[in-house]
Amino acid sequence: MARIIQLPSDVAQKIAAGEVVERPASVVKELIENSLDAGASNITVELAEGGKRLIRITDDGCGMSREDARICFQRHSTSKLRSADDLDRIATLGFRGEALPSISSVSRVTLKSTAGAEEEGTCVKREADRELEVTTIAFPVGTQIEVEDLFFNLPARRKFLRSERAELSRISRIVTQVALAYPEVGFSLRSGSRSLFRYPAVTGLKERLYQVYGRSLLDRLIAVDCSEGEWRLSGFVSRPPQGRANKSRQLVFVNRRPVREQVVLAALNQAFQGFLERNQYPEAFLFLECPYEEVDVNVHPAKNEIRYHDSQPVFRLVRMGLEKALLKELGVKTVSLEHRAAGMPDQVREPSPPSLFKQRPPLPGQSAPLFAEAVSGETAPPRVLGQYLDLYIVAVDESGILVIDQHNAHERVLFEKYQEIDHSRDWPRRLPLLPQVMDLSPTQELQWENHRELLENSGFRLEPMGGRSYALREFPDIFKEAVALEVLLSLLEEVDREKVTERKHKMLATMACKTAIKAGEPLSAEKMNVLVENLFRTSNPSLCPHGRPVILRVDRHTIEKEIGRR
Repeated sequence: MARIIQLPSDVAQKIAAGEVVERPASVVKELIENSLDAGASNITVELAEGGKRLIRITDDGCGMSREDARICFQRHSTSKLRSADDLDRIATLGFRGEALPSISSVSRVTLKSTAGAEEEGTCVKREADRELEVTTIAFPVGTQIEVEDLFFNLPARRKFLRSERAELSRISRIVTQVALAYPEVGFSLRSGSRSLFRYPAVTGLKERLYQVYGRSLLDRLIAVDCSEGEWRLSGFVSRPPQGRANKSRQLVFVNRRPVREQVVLAALNQAFQGFLERNQYPEAFLFLECPYEEVDVNVHPAKNEIRYHDSQPVFRLVRMGLEKALLKELGVKTVSLEHRAAGMPDQVREPSPPSLFKQRPPLPGQSAPLFAEAVSGETAPPRVLGQYLDLYIVAVDESGILVIDQHNAHERVLFEKYQEIDHSRDWPRRLPLLPQVMDLSPTQELQWENHRELLENSGFRLEPMGGRSYALREFPDIFKEAVALEVLLSLLEEVDREKVTERKHKMLATMACKTAIKAGEPLSAEKMNVLVENLFRTSNPSLCPHGRPVILRVDRHTIEKEIGRR
């Protein structure tokens, strides 16, 4: 008896649907891409229960005839390809003909569409890949698709969906990314009776960035625009020394397609080396335009990954273009870019070789406290010799030489201090006389709502001021007001989806990072000694709260071996 069988078509279609439709955000992404390919100038997204109960997307694109409205639900039915050769130069966002069949196989779908002013509208209702009815309706030119009860016939998949707020946050990110790529298209997002945002069509990316993030973002951005042959890089990056603790606001679009793109991101972060302090990353909204045949977008079912036929020219264009924009903004000559392209050393940005240590004498009469639990026995802390490159504290003990990262060390000290305060629920609070007013992005606003109790218990309180404007009414008194605002905005980007204890750890780690001594900051002998003493009183001096190493140790045996001393 045969052990291998061919799966029934309905089972195979549900398996295939899982590659395209992971969660409500996947449905929204696919349907918005169809609307854009149809030439829509306005797209409305309406949700119920974070998209789990209802997703309704309405556009004013070209619409569909009755025949097209029925055939579009058949797998691999598409208007965007005609032959295999077309796969080499894909110019549309969608092309496989998989989205609507996959969505309809795991939900209840109603499609309404009209292709032209002279035509009658069509309504198609389907359930779990079965056509229920096709009727004639009155409907304006364009298309509306309702997706109800997602994964109603796959309860195992449905139970893995997250809370309504978490799914809504994902959808907000997706719609915002697409809105940035198409500023000439109007976008709106509603959840139940609430409008999350409405972005009317504008003339360019700068205006759309203002709609999404407000004036504060624009004030810290610089423009990028360079080209090489048929390749062009444009967009905006943050002005040094402005940076963020993560890469969440590094968005890349290739031929206006939002993608997870490692070549451009690697060039971006290399270009900013030396302009930002360690563990800080630039904000970036970068658009790469290139011949369609130079990029393969048929890589991943979700169409969010690409491959270049040759990635080296891409990396070179992005890195050199960004460095040129940065050096111009900072008023530095850009001759070094040509030197670098020719393999010559950069004479513009490299500093002259520093002396090894900035020797600072120890304070007279300074006591030597014992290590805490981290080191057993009556052992004195390392003796500080000096500071190297304004980045590292160099110290010695009986076993060898220690190179201590001053920022990571201070992070560890502050993190444990903040843990103690949080455990006692005794955050000191400050009420500013004139509170700062900020505009939150839709995603940040959702994050505030999702984690409001956690953040308020930690001393942050916001007051709505209308629209997406909020006033910082209260913050922990351990921060200056400007730093408190920066910390809060970082938390709204980073604290997400983890369990409560993990969210708390990440929040305190972010607060410690934002308030710790910075890389490149000169320290007095007194500050270095106090920092090293406090570091070795912590529970884990070797790692910062983010898991990065704090200390590099070169033991005596290694030194004597390398020098040749027996």
